[in-house]
Amino acid sequence: MMGDVREERDVTRLPRDDRAGHGTGGSDAPCLPHLSHSGGVPESDWARAVELIRSADEIALACHVSPDGDALGSMLAAGLAMRALGKRVVASFGDRRFEVPRLLRFLPGQELLVEPARYPEAPALMITFDASTSARLGLLGDSAAKAAELIVVDHHPSNSGFGTMALIDPGAAATAMLVEELIDRLGVPLDRDIATGLYAGLVTDTGSFRHSSTSPAAHAMAARLVATGLRTDEIARELWDRSPFGYLKVLGAALERVHLEPEAAGGLGLVWTYVPRVDRAAYGLPYDEVEGMIDIVRRTDEAEVAIVLKEDDEGAWQVSTRSKGAVDVARVCAALGGGGHVRAAGFTSHRPVAETMADIRALLTPA
Repeated sequence: MMGDVREERDVTRLPRDDRAGHGTGGSDAPCLPHLSHSGGVPESDWARAVELIRSADEIALACHVSPDGDALGSMLAAGLAMRALGKRVVASFGDRRFEVPRLLRFLPGQELLVEPARYPEAPALMITFDASTSARLGLLGDSAAKAAELIVVDHHPSNSGFGTMALIDPGAAATAMLVEELIDRLGVPLDRDIATGLYAGLVTDTGSFRHSSTSPAAHAMAARLVATGLRTDEIARELWDRSPFGYLKVLGAALERVHLEPEAAGGLGLVWTYVPRVDRAAYGLPYDEVEGMIDIVRRTDEAEVAIVLKEDDEGAWQVSTRSKGAVDVARVCAALGGGGHVRAAGFTSHRPVAETMADIRALLTPA
């Protein structure tokens, strides 16, 4: 657990724009501009979402399987805000092995989480976070199909909107940006716990503001969140600067088997490796600990595209892909049943490594 990140709930309401219904901060709050990041969502959809939430007694929240910081952080932040409105809130993700990744156990709001078996079978109102397809909800997909109202909150370009309504903006750097907008429209002030979840989502999906998706609006949002009293150094340490010793051994094995294919992707180059579950089992390393390996492999100068295949506990291969911009990996992954962004996408494969890589190579072409 982090110390300062989860201290007393220090509420800060910062000035935003002059839309009707939006509040302003106290006289001592710094005057930070609100730079809109919701241009992809019609005003009528925001209004409808707010109406559904305000009229609900119980709200069921869900994020994608194997949740990252944006998925879980956004969902828990939204859950805390809705609980502040007096709503009964349950939250979950549809993994068979229901366990919060170690790197995210500092996030506030985990008391809202329930195992998939305890999740409402047919919620009156269900909201999903950072899931580009209903398949990404795993065990909670059936609940989504039976929900009377299903609001999809996401920023993936590959999301075509699978709910009864959608708050989808591919221009947002993270789902957390849409959730901050939603929380503000609900009239809930930011406090440190809510801000922690949103900040974790923002920095995760912008790569600590290194990715090309980082916008002025993203930096402005970060300023609002930090103003609540966040210890950003503590959050960074939890997300990126900790790992068990076994991680180093598994990483070493993955780097030993890494392949560089200069002729792939139309001559732009491909670097890839894989992590079988037997490697993790040797050190008792949970699956979520190997998620960040793609960020090491992708540094290769000679390759436009980087890929890491990670075998999960059920024997499926979770495929992470990254591009430097000249290859649209979202298109590749969508063709193989997944999705994501032009520079970062993924999918699940139930085929052997060699066959999976052959499928990918056939689709890797310059944009």
